[in-house]
Amino acid sequence: MSHWQQLQADRALFEQTLHAFLPARIFDAHVHLYRHAHYGPAGPPPLFAATPSEVDWDRFIRDVAWLHGPKRTVGALCFGLTFNGERAANDAFVAAETGAARAQGFAALPQLIVGPGDDPDMVREQVRRAGYVGLKPYHTLAQTPYPTWHAPLAAYFPEPLAQVAHDEGLTVTLHLVRARALADPANQATLRRYAERYPNMRLILAHAGRGFNPWHTIEGVAALANLANLWFDTSAVTEAGGFEAIIDTFGHTRLLYGSDFPISQLRGRCVAVGDSFHWLYAEGATLGENHGDVYPALVGLESLRALRLACRRLRLSDTQIEDLFYGNAAQLFALST
Repeated sequence: MSHWQQLQADRALFEQTLHAFLPARIFDAHVHLYRHAHYGPAGPPPLFAATPSEVDWDRFIRDVAWLHGPKRTVGALCFGLTFNGERAANDAFVAAETGAARAQGFAALPQLIVGPGDDPDMVREQVRRAGYVGLKPYHTLAQTPYPTWHAPLAAYFPEPLAQVAHDEGLTVTLHLVRARALADPANQATLRRYAERYPNMRLILAHAGRGFNPWHTIEGVAALANLANLWFDTSAVTEAGGFEAIIDTFGHTRLLYGSDFPISQLRGRCVAVGDSFHWLYAEGATLGENHGDVYPALVGLESLRALRLACRRLRLSDTQIEDLFYGNAAQLFALST
C-alpha cells in the first residue's frame, strides 16, 4: 500500500468522519514546500523519496484536498524541508511560491529556515527583503557533539535569532526535541525565558509541542500556562490527548490547525509507546491482524480525526472549531476576514 495516493478507503473515511466536521475555510499552519533537487547530490532521504520531485503551492492545493475536501483551503504558513540541504534555494523557492499564491488571492505566508550559525543581521535583512513572516529553526542544524534529537533548544535556536524575531514581530515555528519534549524541564525553562524576554516574538510549538506521545504535552503544558505569545499547531499528531491538554490550559484560541504537508500524504500514524512514541508507516510494515484486515489511512486524515475527537470530548462549538481552522490564524497573522 503505497504513499502519496488517494484510495477509495481514504475517500470513504473522509466522508464518514470529516466532511461534516470541517468548516468552509481552512488556513493550514504547517506546510513544507520544496524540490528534491534542494537536497543536493545525495537526494532526499528515503521517507521523502516517496513524495513528488517538486512540492509547490499548486501541488499542495491540489493534493491537500484529499484531507480537506476541495476549495476549503484558503491559505497556509509555509517553509522549506531541506534543512541540511541547499536551504537558501529552498527558502527562495518558498518565498516565490507563496508570493505567486498571494497574487491568486491565497493567504500564503513564508517562513525562513534559520540555523545557529546564521548572522542575525543577515537574517533580519532577508526577512525584510523577501517578506518572510517568521523563522523556522530545526534541530538537525544544531551544533552539538551528540545526536541532535537530544539538543537543547538554544543549540538550534539561539537567543540572537530570538532577538531578531522580537524586533521584527515574527512568528517562530519550533519543533521541540529531547526525549520528553514539552515535559522536559530544560525545554520549559528556555521557552519561558524566550517568551518573557522577547514578547514581540510569537512562538508556535509544532506538533502540539511535539506531543506525539500525548502524555508529554499533558504533563508539560501547565508549566507554560500564562505565556501570552505562545501557540501550538496540530501537525501530524494522531492522538487526541495533547490537543485536549492545550485547549484545557490555554483555551481554544491558541491551537492552530496544521497538516504537516507532505508528511500528511504518507500512510500511517504515530502512537505512544511507554514514555516514547513510534511512527508506523504502511510500507514495510507487517499488517496481518487476527481481527480483520488492516487499511492504514493517510497521516493527515488520522490527525484530523484525532482533532475531531478532541473537539467532541471538549464539546467545542461550531464557532470554536472554525477558529481552530481559520479564526485563530486570522488573528495571529492579521489576515483579512
